[in-house]
Amino acid sequence: MSIGKYCNRDVVIAAPDVSILTAARLMRDYHVGDLVLAERIDPERFRPVGIVTDRDIVLEIVANDEVDLERIRVGDIQMRDLVSAWESEDVFEVIDRMRHFNVRRLPIVDGEGALVGIVSADDLLGVLANYLEALSLLVGYQNLCEDSECDQGL
Repeated sequence: MSIGKYCNRDVVIAAPDVSILTAARLMRDYHVGDLVLAERIDPERFRPVGIVTDRDIVLEIVANDEVDLERIRVGDIQMRDLVSAWESEDVFEVIDRMRHFNVRRLPIVDGEGALVGIVSADDLLGVLANYLEALSLLVGYQNLCEDSECDQGL
């Protein structure tokens, strides 16, 4: 199962030099909790260079009583080096990486490093829950068949 199949391809991006105020408004307008900071590769493709979340803004700006939200750039509060995944990587490898680096969101890139999507821990929980539900239905169906001696060829 490659992560590219499950990532969200509608990514809200911003340049690292946009203001915190602009970033917060983008998050509000697009109803997202993060922005992928990216540099343009060509007219239609971007390379991710960072990520900023609504939580980053609260902890780094609001909690520190910063008042000039136009002066501070989102790139200034980027918490760590960017962790990303190739779209061809296995879902479970990506989950391991997220756990190792203690991140809830990962930009997904193609073979050339261009942004193709983003995946969150919540997205992956949904995917895994769907597979677990399907598996539980299979077990339940097989138990019913054993009880009623239904055709095992189905």
